[in-house]
Amino acid sequence: MTKISLDIKSTNLTDEQFFKLCRANETWKLEKTAKGELIVMSPVGGVSGYREADLIGALWSWNRQTNRGIVFSSSTIFRLPNGAARSPDAAWLELSRWNSLTQEQQDRFPPICPDFVIELRSRTDDLESIQEKMQEYLESGLRLGWLVNPQQQQVEIYRQNQDVEIVTLPGVLAGEAVLPRFELELPLF
Repeated sequence: MTKISLDIKSTNLTDEQFFKLCRANETWKLEKTAKGELIVMSPVGGVSGYREADLIGALWSWNRQTNRGIVFSSSTIFRLPNGAARSPDAAWLELSRWNSLTQEQQDRFPPICPDFVIELRSRTDDLESIQEKMQEYLESGLRLGWLVNPQQQQVEIYRQNQDVEIVTLPGVLAGEAVLPRFELELPLF
């Protein structure tokens, strides 16, 4: 099943209205692009689900040891500065940035871009759409991002003010200065 995109530019859907729409339809996974499109995402299958869980688990385990920030699942929506409301497959935010938000901002859709995200391309995902999403994160302040692409057996690494680096699988990814001493070994998928 593929995603459905609805053009909502003319409706001028506010952040509050989007929040209420998501709450009224909790079984749907929704995102809003900066261009004014509402995206309804289908649930992932078993293979994508366990791969996503592995990625979140590795990130969570590193963070549990270092206590440097907060790890978020794919159910978390971040309100980006460009007006988009995005939900990465895994995300991490440095602790002081998280603590700078009010309790209400933390409880709702945090108005902040994560420092680190992982997007896992499922079999039905359009690669160009995910690459655009990664660029949107970068433009919103993302420091490091990984687009894991099992279909092409590679990972695209996104960094501020740098060209996208492509790593062929199997490979080891490093968290660099954003996630010190975090390494993720990815097999062939």
